[in-house]
Amino acid sequence: MPHFIINSEIIGNNEITVFDKDLYKHIIKVKRTKINEKLLFIDENEMQYETELVNILPDNFECRILKKYKSNRKLNLNLYVAQSVLNSDDQISSIQKATELGVKGIIPIYTDNCAVKESFIKNKIEKWQKIALESVKQCERADIPTVYDLSYIESIVKHYENVIIFAEKYTNTTFNDYLKENPINKNESILVIIGPEGGFSEKEFDYFKKNNFPLITLGSLIYRADTALTAALTTVINGVLNG
Repeated sequence: MPHFIINSEIIGNNEITVFDKDLYKHIIKVKRTKINEKLLFIDENEMQYETELVNILPDNFECRILKKYKSNRKLNLNLYVAQSVLNSDDQISSIQKATELGVKGIIPIYTDNCAVKESFIKNKIEKWQKIALESVKQCERADIPTVYDLSYIESIVKHYENVIIFAEKYTNTTFNDYLKENPINKNESILVIIGPEGGFSEKEFDYFKKNNFPLITLGSLIYRADTALTAALTTVINGVLNG
């Protein structure tokens, strides 16, 4: 069951009263939720509320709280992903998958072989944040990732304790190989960088080598960029948490 995000200020006397027009429209008008049907909410404190709809008025509705508890649906890792922006559908898929996998932040980056123009990217940030929010609702995630403004590799790498670059070129090092020599504490910040469909440019590879950033392979197969993002994040999560 998807959950809906609310502010704790609307909770009182074991009831939740919703005045938000968009939420009212979606739950009452679009989903046609009826009296006695169950609804799931979560607030900014990551408290989950299992409720039952008890009253519908012209401008609000009320739900009785049946059960409340701290949600544990979040990734216990300070994981961020930066990806060269893809064409529309693939970019949306990447944001959805990154959100489902629990990243705390999604950073659109512009690279030499980026598939779209910078001006296009800057106008899409608000839309991509809404896509991440919808994914949070669908997977009942407790926290909401931030979709950051457009940036560049050189501008972001200095903000993270661990920078991991996944690329199919110039490396045979797997993430498990890397961890053996460079263990990562789960409390440290981790930035995963994924390139465009055409891969990083030689200029960008020179920058990685000059700054000693690790290049990590996902194996012998060549993935589409949105698939590579999913594979890379899953590899890092499993490696750090279970390694």
